[in-house]
Amino acid sequence: MPATDPQPASTGADWGKASEWHWMNLSCHWRVLGAANDPAIVLIHGFGASSSHWRHNAGALVKAGFQVFSLDLIGFGRSGQPGLSRRFSLDNRLWAEQLAAFLEEIVQRPAVIVGNSLGGLTAVTTAALRPELVRAAVAAPLPDPTLLTPLPQRQPTWLIRLKRIAVTLICRLLPLELIVPLIVRTRLLQAGLQGAYQRSIQSDLELQKLIAEPALRSTAPRSLRAMSAGMALRPRSATAPFLLQRLQNMNNRPPLLLIWGRQDRFVPLMIGESVRHQHPWVDLQVIDNVGHCPHDETPELFHRELLHWLDRNLGGASAPGIGHQA
Repeated sequence: MPATDPQPASTGADWGKASEWHWMNLSCHWRVLGAANDPAIVLIHGFGASSSHWRHNAGALVKAGFQVFSLDLIGFGRSGQPGLSRRFSLDNRLWAEQLAAFLEEIVQRPAVIVGNSLGGLTAVTTAALRPELVRAAVAAPLPDPTLLTPLPQRQPTWLIRLKRIAVTLICRLLPLELIVPLIVRTRLLQAGLQGAYQRSIQSDLELQKLIAEPALRSTAPRSLRAMSAGMALRPRSATAPFLLQRLQNMNNRPPLLLIWGRQDRFVPLMIGESVRHQHPWVDLQVIDNVGHCPHDETPELFHRELLHWLDRNLGGASAPGIGHQA
């Protein structure tokens, strides 16, 4: 009998078919599941996570009629982990550029973008900068300190330079090569993860492993240093309030959904409600009894809210397969 290739897993941390893609001389890990003729959906992980964090979502979204992609952002998962560099700033603009290139070169068509936490900010950034590539954007939730305290429109040049020197110096001096392994190899990792979940994650060894493994790479501390500096030194044009306003001013902006866990301790629901109040065109769905990772903590409820919203906004002949919900 002829040998057949094993089918990729639809659930678990190693779901889908994994591949490597090179962008800006950096290796990017990505995975895919589903039929190539189905509409595309791209799942973007949050801080400290990777494409493996969509372990409970890919299979259900394939059943709903999507080809599901997920990408490890630069600095995370199995993708390249660069340090401080003059070539680029490791912030949401770079991740949006990476995602846009991924859509153009790998997905090769506009897609629905769904992001958890930092991935949600990346989804909004991509929608604002490259709207022609984004059919719809979902942030679950949308984190950005500037949603509470926006950056001033103008800052003195001397203050900008002073801030850059101070932030870079602090980031270089922090002994992250000692701190990161200490956190990962002790109960501090589990304690930090528990803060993101309403349910207990004590027995979820797969979750703990998929977060710990990338952090134990030798290049992880330098990459954390680079993204800490990059996010702290972003210009106002890279912050969520500016990006949302940019989207609001577009004639053909992609629809945007915020999904929030009511018990989110990292990014409180009041932030999502404030965004919805300031931008009535943004939809907000709240899931009860869930924390910062609704896609992983209550995947069934997450899929229900996501698919119903997509059906309302992209339903019909323009979105074949949507509505065949698992």
